[in-house]
Amino acid sequence: MEYRQLGKSDLKVSSITFGAWAIGGWMWGGADRREAIKAIHKAADLGITSIDTAPIYGMGTSEEIVGEAVRELSRDKIQLLTKFGLVWEGTSGRLHMKDSPHQGKKYDVYKYAAADSIRKECENSLRRLKTDYIDLYQIHWPDPTTPIDETMDAVAALIREGKVREAGVCNYSAAEMKEAETTLKLVSNQVPYSMVNRGIEAEIVPHCLETGAGILAYSPLQRGVLTGKFQPGHEFKEGDHRPQTPFFKPGNISRINTFLEKIRPIAEDKGATLAQLVLRWTIDQPGITAALAGARDAAQVAQNAKAAEITLNAEELASINGHLAELELKAD
Repeated sequence: MEYRQLGKSDLKVSSITFGAWAIGGWMWGGADRREAIKAIHKAADLGITSIDTAPIYGMGTSEEIVGEAVRELSRDKIQLLTKFGLVWEGTSGRLHMKDSPHQGKKYDVYKYAAADSIRKECENSLRRLKTDYIDLYQIHWPDPTTPIDETMDAVAALIREGKVREAGVCNYSAAEMKEAETTLKLVSNQVPYSMVNRGIEAEIVPHCLETGAGILAYSPLQRGVLTGKFQPGHEFKEGDHRPQTPFFKPGNISRINTFLEKIRPIAEDKGATLAQLVLRWTIDQPGITAALAGARDAAQVAQNAKAAEITLNAEELASINGHLAELELKAD
């Protein structure tokens, strides 16, 4: 496994990071708690020492599972990355996002990153994670109802108190990062990035390269469609959000699979799966510190970890990028 410095901090993260959204069950059609704990233990065994979670992943479920799993590991060898700013209670009048089904219930989810709420969220996360500090604390989404300096001041206070080691953001634009950085040093931005979703290359990647901030790429497999395991007409479990995304529309699944077949020979030459090749390509891109790879069981973790063992030379990267340039997704 590779370990990379996150921004200008002392924090090192595994280049393949355990993404714990799916194990919370919310928007993924449920999850198996026991299998999830085994998956985290397997990740640690294979050198995936960084775990990214959030309170909203299953309304606390993901953090609780992570906390239970990490309790049996050496805490000083694990990096816990969690978030704040998406809440589902006590935010009447704030920006409403959606009603979300989870375990037979519906929740109103809001963006809210005011100082009082951040402190409450941090205490709840520490309790669920069964730890006394968070390695990287990230605002989950920009909150248009709260000044950025208020949010960053609150995180800075938590750092001074030793409850948080480093501060990051998620889904911030370059302009929002610049504003936040007038108050607090940011070591990272966690943003969506994949072979078929490269919007961050325009402004966010250049800004992070200039300032030295790291980039944590989430959905590098575009929620599974870049594995090549999906075909048009795939039946998803109830509650799975993926059929509503453009990448899983039948026509785009076919187009993506055609592209994947073109790069399959590179994967086969390295004894790798398509998913491993895609993850390796991701962490080889300029500015990318780590790729967040989700897993529900130990077998999936083992597959993800092997991506770090692959090497791609300049000719292979150029070939992949050439085929990517020919891929055109549509709104169908």
